[in-house]
Amino acid sequence: MTGSLAAAQAALVDSLVAGAAVPAGFDDVRLATVRRALLRKRSGEIARTWPLLAAAHGQHWAGVVATHLDGVAPGGSLRDGFDVARALRAAGQLPPSAAEELASREAGWRYDGTSAPTRRRVPTVRRGGGALFVQVGGRTLRLG
Repeated sequence: MTGSLAAAQAALVDSLVAGAAVPAGFDDVRLATVRRALLRKRSGEIARTWPLLAAAHGQHWAGVVATHLDGVAPGGSLRDGFDVARALRAAGQLPPSAAEELASREAGWRYDGTSAPTRRRVPTVRRGGGALFVQVGGRTLRLG
């Protein structure tokens, strides 16, 4: 593969998933259509990893994901779900069931908002949506 072809492909991918400008020679409307389709697919992947978060938003779920992740490079469904849930919590828009799911994930996973989530190794306590979650020995338990 030549360097110019690789650069053109990278520019196209960046345009589709990371919010970069549309490369020369491509149709803006068609790329916008593909971008929306990729965001819908991404919302489905996140929903499989974060079912309560997705269910809490029902038919609006794909739009919620698009609002928070359009122009953001994919980081995997666990990480993307963390980003959406935390943004909703910060805005005061996280439903109770999703708040419980987020608290459970935060008890079991360490995520700093920039690098990939990693499993916690030390006991941790998190509260969300009226429930208390404790992570001990690699297991997350719901108390209350």
